[in-house]
Amino acid sequence: MFNAAEYLAEHFQFSLDGKVATITLNRPERKNPLTFESYAELRDLFRNLVYSQDVKAVVVTGAGGNFCSGGDVHEIIGPLTKMEMPELLAFTRMTGDLVKAMRACPQPVIAAIDGICAGAGAIMAMASDIRIATPEAKTAFLFTRVGLAGADMGACAILPRIIGQGRAADLLFTGRSMSAEEGERWGFHNRIVDAASLLAEAQAYAANLASGPTFAHGMTKNQLEMEWAMPVATAIEAEAQAQAICMQTQDFVRAYNAFVAKQKPVFEGN
Repeated sequence: MFNAAEYLAEHFQFSLDGKVATITLNRPERKNPLTFESYAELRDLFRNLVYSQDVKAVVVTGAGGNFCSGGDVHEIIGPLTKMEMPELLAFTRMTGDLVKAMRACPQPVIAAIDGICAGAGAIMAMASDIRIATPEAKTAFLFTRVGLAGADMGACAILPRIIGQGRAADLLFTGRSMSAEEGERWGFHNRIVDAASLLAEAQAYAANLASGPTFAHGMTKNQLEMEWAMPVATAIEAEAQAQAICMQTQDFVRAYNAFVAKQKPVFEGN
């Protein structure tokens, strides 16, 4: 069991308000870059959330008007240029494991994006389930700018499914910034809000999900992930089984009883 109420983060801020956890990347003087340590801690936190009963939704954001500028140039990119292949592969697998952990945790993950959202920051936004941004958000998968492939941390698999193959190819080949307006028009951002209300909007969205049938939400997230690799007939069967499982929950009974009583259901996630 993972008790989020007692969790003390070392390399970012972590808070719990009701059933909503908020992760804040907190190096605003550098636009919140990631380090080897913060990558690993984020990966471990999302892995542990699988075993949490007190967290039902997660918000990821950045401090100081920016989301995340990616891997720290001095603390990550510099050392990587001096590593041998085994160390490099260990690093790239570790960063990929962060995305796997974000996708595997049952809680919906909402990214609250302001300002710079680049490199690994863009990947974390991509790996989230919902993205809420400000008009100032600039998202760039800028790996080619440092001589690397756009194929990083699952970008070539996930990004085309969100915005389409051609648009993803444009961003991944050029490394250019996607504006907030483009991101919303293309379906990357679910909505655009003012910077002053960004965090509140994201937390309110998360709280709304956290007050819903959270077991069923976890099932929805799992099926969204699993069905990418399924033929349609297989997906329909998988959803039949998933829905039959949800029909055994008390939340399903609560919803029916509330409907009969003309009341709003109060879900408890079981």
